[in-house]
Amino acid sequence: MIKVEHVTKRFASAVAVADISFEVLRGEIVGFLGPNGAGKTTLMRLLATYLAPTQGRVFIDGLDVFLHSLDARRRIGYLPENAPLYPEMRVDEYLSFRAKLKGIPRRKRRERMEEVKVLCGLKDVERCIIGQLSKGYGRRLALADSLIHSPELLILDEPMVGLDPNQIRAVRELIGALGRRVTVVLATHSLAEAEAICQRVFIMNHGRIVASDSPEHLVGQLQGNVSVVAEIAGPPDEVVERLRCVSGVLTVQLVGPAASGLGRGSALWRRYRLGCHPGTDIRPAVFGIAATQGWPLRELSLEVFELEDVFIKLTASVGRG
Repeated sequence: MIKVEHVTKRFASAVAVADISFEVLRGEIVGFLGPNGAGKTTLMRLLATYLAPTQGRVFIDGLDVFLHSLDARRRIGYLPENAPLYPEMRVDEYLSFRAKLKGIPRRKRRERMEEVKVLCGLKDVERCIIGQLSKGYGRRLALADSLIHSPELLILDEPMVGLDPNQIRAVRELIGALGRRVTVVLATHSLAEAEAICQRVFIMNHGRIVASDSPEHLVGQLQGNVSVVAEIAGPPDEVVERLRCVSGVLTVQLVGPAASGLGRGSALWRRYRLGCHPGTDIRPAVFGIAATQGWPLRELSLEVFELEDVFIKLTASVGRG
């Protein structure tokens, strides 16, 4: 559905997007994650044909978007981060106006308006003046506008901005449902949003794509060897020595004193991180050692990485503003 070939976008001497290439398949829901200034919004505008690349080419459904821009735009629904609305118009008037601009025939206009109002939860405010709507309803109206012409590709820039938790849940469900019918590309800095919605994630930094895969595979690549965290109250040198003898243990690290409390006999609780071979569960052996030695044990858990850890690792350097 989307093919991007070596696209670069410069603004004077600043490079916002740097030699990016990727493809998105029809029916996929993909997300672009990155810190502020990573180039996400610029990339969304390039895909939506609002900007032309300095170098490279963008194809939508096989069409070069700058050789066949009108045909490409008919296939695209675009929700910008700050969608322009007309505050003096009513919701119905605005949707009718936008449907007319997008070439929807008069006989189909009312039917399509009703469909997107139901889909986006706007029926209760269809006669309201836009300027009097909450920010959340304004965002829903902008989403309805992006959907009204039945696009094949939906491009969403920070779709959850300004929404409360209930509205976020509703929009997530809506995007998930839309993904069964259209291709969805969204830009976000919300890790929870990307994990909940996206089948594939691109992480951007300094205008480049630094990683791409499913959220699960990205986390799995960072996970590497398994780590186990144990809190034990016992002589630290002896604890470390005993733990190093456990089959499957690669490394033992004394992380430091635990958050609070003393163990039996006033021994200090200490945290240990044990690196292990993948597929090895050393917890029964560690429990057995602690029991045999009479060392109190109050935590024995696998250290689980999340998408946030991947994001931090790949975007740790300060991005441009």
